[in-house]
Formats: sequence, structure tokens, C-alpha cells
Amino acid sequence: MAYYTYFMASQRNGTLYIGVTNDLIRRVHEHKQGFVAGFTRQHNIKTLVHFEVFEDIINAIAREKQLKAWKRAWKTELIELANPYWNDLYPDIV
Repeated sequence: MAYYTYFMASQRNGTLYIGVTNDLIRRVHEHKQGFVAGFTRQHNIKTLVHFEVFEDIINAIAREKQLKAWKRAWKTELIELANPYWNDLYPDIV
């Protein structure tokens, strides 16, 4: 089974959300549709801009915690290494 750490954004250089899941397609769809009340729905965060794949949940959660502790500039740099225009990656994974 695969596990994912992912970044969602409201827009380029906008509000970020970092999460972890075992079903990236389902989880991003939930964010996009606003199915779950909370931070992402409140801030209109619907764009998948970065994700990483792990073989076990322990490493995925550890990475999520690490990323959440990073400075904003480091997060932006990580996103822009592979996705300089903050394109929505969701169409690429479905």
C-alpha cells in the first residue's frame, strides 16, 4: 500500500495545507468538493501542488510533521522545484 504526503494551495503563493493519506485521489477530491468542514474549505484550498509517495505510514507521517515545521520559503521552494507555476497536479493522477 502507498501513503502520501501532499500540499494543497488556494492559489499560487496562497494559503497552504499539508496532509497525509493512503488514497490521494479520494482525499484531493474531498478537498476540491469541500466535503469536509475545516481549514481547507474555509480557505478555499483546492489545488494539489505537490505530493510525495511512501511505502509506510510512519514515514509519511514523519515527513508531514517535518514539512509542517518548515519555514514558508522552504515549502515554496520545494513546490517550485517540480511545479514552478503551481499547476494543479490532480488531473495527472486521476
